[in-house]
Amino acid sequence: MAAEAAVFRNIIVASLAGLAFMLAGSAFASGFGTAPEAQAMLEKAVAALKANEDDALLKFSDPMGGFKDRDLYVFAFRTDTGEISAHINPALLGTDIRTLKGPDGEAYGQKIFDAALAAEKEGRIVTVDYRAPKPDEDNFSDKQAFIYKVGVEGVGCGYYK
Repeated sequence: MAAEAAVFRNIIVASLAGLAFMLAGSAFASGFGTAPEAQAMLEKAVAALKANEDDALLKFSDPMGGFKDRDLYVFAFRTDTGEISAHINPALLGTDIRTLKGPDGEAYGQKIFDAALAAEKEGRIVTVDYRAPKPDEDNFSDKQAFIYKVGVEGVGCGYYK
């Protein structure tokens, strides 16, 4: 009886260890956000902008503000001037989003700006596909951003495909 209990206990321990290993492996394998996560973050950002624009813009630019998860982050820009009003990279604040270009000269900043105007006209979230460098990498990868407009602010959140 004791031998059977020991075997059973070993099976349980091995099963739990295997499950823990699988769960840990999947958590580390997915260092990048997904499309549904990016869209959910954008929807959270839209609600924050509608509630208190000044507070939301400060939070979008703060890595601890609740709008950054792995490679996902919210950015905002003024649709009257193109000026980036919130971004996790402080060097981009004040830059005209329309001037941002990809490695092949693609004016993806203009596409994002135009998407905000289309989102307002269509009353829905609009997507923009472009190429951008992944965090801590020089190589450009396919990316898609979800874009919406709240008042004068265009707001977006993108993920790597």
